[in-house]
Amino acid sequence: MFNFKQIISSIADAGEKLFKKKVIKKNDLETILSLCDDLISNKGAAFGIAVARDITELYLTLSDENKLVFFKKINQKYKPSFTKVNEAIEVYQKNQNEKNLYNLFKISEGDRGVLFRRMNMAPNGTSIIVGLREDLLRILKDNTELKGLDDDLRFLFRDWFNPGFLKLEKITWDTKAAVLEKIIQYERVHHMKDMNELKRRLGEDRRFFSYFHPALEDEPIIFVQVALTKGLGRSIQELMKPSSNDSKDADTATFYSISNCQEGLSRVTLGNFLIKRVVYELQEELPNIKKFGTLSPIPGFADWFSFQDDKKIENILGTLKNKDTSFLKSKDLKMGDKRIIDNKDILMKLATHYIVNEKNKKGLPVNDVTRFHLGNGAIVDDIIVNANISEVGYERSFGVMVNYLYELNTIEKNHEDFVNNKKVNISDKLKKIYNY
Repeated sequence: MFNFKQIISSIADAGEKLFKKKVIKKNDLETILSLCDDLISNKGAAFGIAVARDITELYLTLSDENKLVFFKKINQKYKPSFTKVNEAIEVYQKNQNEKNLYNLFKISEGDRGVLFRRMNMAPNGTSIIVGLREDLLRILKDNTELKGLDDDLRFLFRDWFNPGFLKLEKITWDTKAAVLEKIIQYERVHHMKDMNELKRRLGEDRRFFSYFHPALEDEPIIFVQVALTKGLGRSIQELMKPSSNDSKDADTATFYSISNCQEGLSRVTLGNFLIKRVVYELQEELPNIKKFGTLSPIPGFADWFSFQDDKKIENILGTLKNKDTSFLKSKDLKMGDKRIIDNKDILMKLATHYIVNEKNKKGLPVNDVTRFHLGNGAIVDDIIVNANISEVGYERSFGVMVNYLYELNTIEKNHEDFVNNKKVNISDKLKKIYNY
């Protein structure tokens, strides 16, 4: 069986024999920048692979300080020339043909994208570049001038990690131990302590799917956990119980955890493709499953509430305004607090308002989980109090969670409503309760 990485390494070795190799020292900023110049030049495919390998290996040795300098240097040096872009625009406007259009596109791109594409020729190139973007994201907040560099990487990743390149695999207890260990490590939503807990999530009444990329061996890209339930799941506590190993009465697939495994692929759309593909797989395997939805967290809900003044809260609550909400800001609020249940109606109304009405600058729901599911064609089906009584659940959302419902016959319409009109579709029962 051919090993692609070994083949690339042998080509790189051949390239190094043909061309004079630079002396590589750890954390050598000057050399890596010089190698980038070599890679951008056209000195032959073999030489390119050899240089790409040197760059990626040397990058891993850079200190955080030198990584920042490296990003700034390549961002400035290889960005598009606005002068050349304007010249290309003029040429295209005078003669609008495909050749001039392509030339305009290439000049507009600059050499940053070219650099990363050629770096990707290296063995393990894709993995290292994904890690490079993870480094970049950590420093981007304090170095906003690097946003163009990040945009270029995200543009490339949308091609490199499109669904056509990804392989969907069902995770079982027979999956490679190395993969299972990484799944425990990457679980972002409901932490797993050990293999025993993972095994419970792989029972007969559960399903577990993950996307993989051929260039990232045994590295999950994104995964989803599914519980086969009677109606949508309404409590993480119930879903986290040991598997019943009995799914014959189940009529619903409850998606209760979706985790992006690679920080370097942040804001690269993958989850929507995963959900739709898993729905198809479940329909094929389990024709008794007719309903698909989620039990989802509301990250940011508690933080949002903590910054609201009393007047706004009263306006939101309407007829419930005379009820005391101060306990939600008290430091003694703990898991299982009786005041949560006693004020269930308050929490449901506040959470519904937060999800439906609180918008970002683009006019979309401020909550990223809401944007994700509505963008995929779901509706807000129900608000559940005390659905997550863990410490994290209370810190994020006072234990409140959401059922998002994927009605297969309206998914496309809901998606279009959200994307084109920014409409937040909610269930009839929520409309009735809250007069929407």
